Amino acid sequence: MAYLGKLGNYKNFGLLIIRVGLGIMFIYHGFPKLAGGVGEWKSLGSNTKYVGITFLPVVWGLLSAVVETFGGFLLIIGWAFRPVCLLLLINLLVAVAMHLKTSGLMEASHAIEDAVVFAGLVFIGPGTFSVDKK
Repeated sequence: MAYLGKLGNYKNFGLLIIRVGLGIMFIYHGFPKLAGGVGEWKSLGSNTKYVGITFLPVVWGLLSAVVETFGGFLLIIGWAFRPVCLLLLINLLVAVAMHLKTSGLMEASHAIEDAVVFAGLVFIGPGTFSVDKK
């Protein structure tokens, strides 16, 4: 397909689309958790029990909500990109464990897909249209 062959020249624009799209969605999902307060944080943080962590659920929940909300913003601008991708990957691995143990593979599939994307983005980087510009 020769007419699509030149799209490889726009890899950095493709990375920008991925960063902005994922960033907006993580802010959209993370901000209500962050604004939910201690009860929401405790509920969210208690999901760490599925990976063997049973202490300080409020702290883990708050950290998870902060990573989703502010990590989404940092994805959009492309700053501290790789560390943010790693933190979001960890967040998603907890979500995968929770969904697999409570409702099965079908419910875990979205978190697995996002985890795969973030694992790949750690290696690819943010592209040139970012604050990091690497």
